[in-house]
Amino acid sequence: MKKKLIAVLLVASMAASMVACGNKNSGSASKEAAAPAEATTVNTDTTTLKINLASEPDYLDPALNSSVDGATLACNSFVGLYTYDETDTPVPALADGEPEISEDGLHYTFKMIESKWSNGEEVTANDFVYSWNRAVAEETAADYAYMFAPIATNDDGTLKIEATDDYTLEVELNAPCAYFYDLLAFPAFMPVYQPEVEAANTDGTKPGAWCQDAGFTCNGAYTLTDWKHNESMTYTKNPNFYRADDVKIEKLEFMLSADDTAIYAAYNAGDLDFVDTHIPADEIETLKNSAEFNVVNTLGTYYVGFNVNSKIFDGLTKEQAVEMRQALSLLIDRQWIVDTVEPTEKTPADTFIPDGMNDGNGGTFEAEDAGYYDATATGANNIEEAVKLLEDCGYSFTENGDGTYAMSPALELTYLTNPSTKHEAVAALIQQDWGKVGISVKVETEDWNVFLEDRKAGKFDVAREGWIADFNDPINMLEMWVSYGGNNDMQFGKNPAKAAPDWTEYDELIQEIYTQTDYAKRAELMHKAEDMLMSTYAVVPVWFENNIYLQKSNVTGIIACKNMNKYFMYAEKTAE
Repeated sequence: MKKKLIAVLLVASMAASMVACGNKNSGSASKEAAAPAEATTVNTDTTTLKINLASEPDYLDPALNSSVDGATLACNSFVGLYTYDETDTPVPALADGEPEISEDGLHYTFKMIESKWSNGEEVTANDFVYSWNRAVAEETAADYAYMFAPIATNDDGTLKIEATDDYTLEVELNAPCAYFYDLLAFPAFMPVYQPEVEAANTDGTKPGAWCQDAGFTCNGAYTLTDWKHNESMTYTKNPNFYRADDVKIEKLEFMLSADDTAIYAAYNAGDLDFVDTHIPADEIETLKNSAEFNVVNTLGTYYVGFNVNSKIFDGLTKEQAVEMRQALSLLIDRQWIVDTVEPTEKTPADTFIPDGMNDGNGGTFEAEDAGYYDATATGANNIEEAVKLLEDCGYSFTENGDGTYAMSPALELTYLTNPSTKHEAVAALIQQDWGKVGISVKVETEDWNVFLEDRKAGKFDVAREGWIADFNDPINMLEMWVSYGGNNDMQFGKNPAKAAPDWTEYDELIQEIYTQTDYAKRAELMHKAEDMLMSTYAVVPVWFENNIYLQKSNVTGIIACKNMNKYFMYAEKTAE
């Protein structure tokens, strides 16, 4: 998920920040230097920024979105009490300076600046009371409802927040929260326009219906003025934005496509100024020498996820299901994947929480003993151990004489992904790795929105997954796995099958972390939570993420954040 507001920042200064985040594993294999890439055609329309992010967005509602691309769209069309500056620091936006905080750190009083919705009406403290309570309401079914857990609740389940006048918001917390300002900058905490939301959802069954087409009311830098579904979106400058005088680009035109080849061709032809992540893998080695190619380190992990309720675990005990997943994890050759799929110095992952993340206690969150396994070990070296684990699950093996095995009874599973040369290449390599012990893997691709919904609903055996931290604290990568969480794709605690892990203790542990005021103890509890998560082998890290993108030489001021949000409102574009 994701966030950030900023003034103009030159590409050169951004490039200087692209230093590895201290990953403890070595990077990819060395390669000969490629020839410098030639400069591409630039678009000279200085009023319009032409962008590709991905395909059709799942949700534009900031309370319902849970994708990186959707968060970027939210950040450019909505704004909350706080936003981010160019140093990744949360700073006041609609909040009028820093809040007044009680001595115990539990009560916040926010004064707000005067600002307007895109329709000219005033944005008030009551808009935040409505929007936050809507986000946690059961009928809204927001994936990120759990992020409001630091805020205290009333007996009826509503949040302990109050608008004491039009521009004063009072907020009561359960415990001091070190990352509260980060939450205030997060899309789920951005306000929505109540009359429009409710008019489009009269029966209460379609909470996101109000923003399924262009023209909805917002309060950010841009409003969506045209939407050709599955093709394009046009955002136009909002004159009522609280910093409208600082917005130089009049229009953002988004190409909706996940076709890497088509996107790259459009970029080279000058039809796109900015391309995010969708870059053909076979072009990267050459592009790495271009000033238009950018790599930004993120706090995130690319991983393989197992549905713990999948039928592939039928007939197994809980312990055997864990052994099966552990065996499949051992067989994945992470270093080979990193070196071949997207050669941008990604690091094979040996933990779920990425290297370099703060621990909330003034230090860096690092797994004990340097990780949970050797992420650089080749799958071939682990085959013997994987076979033994699978034998414990009742399978037998016959050597084929070439280092591979035949397996009995047959094990067939489906690996689910969305269309992308990168994701499909990863799937193909994992298919090969698992095939070495006789496992039959069918790779299925689904359009983005269907893919997201099927993962959430548990309609898969194994799926490609990724998580970019919304803020720099491990809780963000741990709280998503609570049984009641909307981002718990692995189905922990959701109508658990016989072989699924018990998850009550994990839910209770996260609640304890939320209320823990001793930050050293809190860090210990978060280590315990990651230990519990990793012991299931349902979440199998592959690499620690970084973000690659292409940006034309005549464009400056686009901010690419560690959480992969992009802020376009302060960009500038010259004619050459």
